[in-house]
Amino acid sequence: MHKDPSSGFQESYPSLTQHEALTEANRCLYCYDAPCIHACPTHIDIPTFIKKIASGNLRGSARTILESNFLGGTCGRVCPVQELCEGACVLGKDHKPIAIGRLQRYAVDHVQERGIEVFQPGASNGMKVAVIGSGPAGLSCSAELAKLGYAVTLFEKRELAGGLSTYGIIVLREPVEVSLKEVESVQKLGVQVQTGHSIDSKEQFDALLGQFDAVFLSVGLGAVPAMGIPGEEYLQDGLKFIEDSKIDLEHLQVGDNVVVIGAGNTAIDAATIARRAGADVTMVYRRTESEMTAYEHEYHFALKEGIQYSFLTQPVRVITEDARVVGLECVKMELTEPDASGRAAPRAVPGSEFVMPCDQVIKAIGQEKPALAVTLGLELDKGYIKTDDSLQTSIPNVYAGGDCIRAKGTASTVMAVQDGKIAAASIHEALSIRKEVAHG
Repeated sequence: MHKDPSSGFQESYPSLTQHEALTEANRCLYCYDAPCIHACPTHIDIPTFIKKIASGNLRGSARTILESNFLGGTCGRVCPVQELCEGACVLGKDHKPIAIGRLQRYAVDHVQERGIEVFQPGASNGMKVAVIGSGPAGLSCSAELAKLGYAVTLFEKRELAGGLSTYGIIVLREPVEVSLKEVESVQKLGVQVQTGHSIDSKEQFDALLGQFDAVFLSVGLGAVPAMGIPGEEYLQDGLKFIEDSKIDLEHLQVGDNVVVIGAGNTAIDAATIARRAGADVTMVYRRTESEMTAYEHEYHFALKEGIQYSFLTQPVRVITEDARVVGLECVKMELTEPDASGRAAPRAVPGSEFVMPCDQVIKAIGQEKPALAVTLGLELDKGYIKTDDSLQTSIPNVYAGGDCIRAKGTASTVMAVQDGKIAAASIHEALSIRKEVAHG
């Protein structure tokens, strides 16, 4: 069934008013050795930017943020602040933590909505760097290198730059326009952004290595993997479903009774879209609530939206009639004793098959590992690109960051931004040494 979900698709939180921002900023204790700074993966000087808001210096506040995190507008919206800076706020123990994310958004939006650029390109140093992939890691690395005087070319296979910020984060958290403003800011630093340009072969990549002094890979991950069940062709890709809600909302197809397979943040986002469009939504997951990969606050958000959960449930077949989905056959699961990794494995309960009536099934069960890594012959770690502490890969002068290297830890926008910063610093150090040797 075709619905118009647009009424439920504005940002969840409106911008703070000046009065709200000043009131919130003046609650901050401006802690010495502030815990919130240590909790931020990009180490934004949070007390300083908040103090500048309190004094009316919004441009200075934005600069403090963007010096540490060039994607401060995105991160002010999508960061899991409850787990990071706000979770570390000392006021959170007995009072309400400072709304750091919303204050960050307030300051950064002030400059970006007015077209104010707080940085200038660095004086040219005569060296060139290629960045493959324009998601948060790629944009962050490009911006930092441009500020250091490098000629940066950013290659993006999609029509629009911005990666998951543009295509994969629901409008409730980040509208497309916010991501594209950050792309514009990178371009104003002199970065050449080439969209519709994919690097798919070893030959193309080797040609790039011959043209550029270094390459940074921020290629993200692949498509949602196949489940290998009968009726697979009727499953909708969760990432594509989210993308359509951002880029092609007019043609977004939403059923009346929707099942979402998975229990990560992407699954919750897809379920939220369907729920906001008026559907009855159930999320199915083969493990329990405690094994969910979604953040706890996202789980509770979904419950408040009216989304149902069916835990210890494994889909085994999509049921169709006349090429239409009418149900999802599932089997109940039970957890075994934890294995060596400490995680309990699910196993099917014999004779527990049942059917969940539905007219649409969306799968959001993670993403495939980066295929380009195999094509290029890079050393891997659990299918992800393996890097050293400087984020250099097994190929000299080739660095990587973002979700494509996230063999450990949680993949997130803010971690990708920090990877871009680390890689830019590492590239600058390596190329500066090479330049000194060449002129020595």
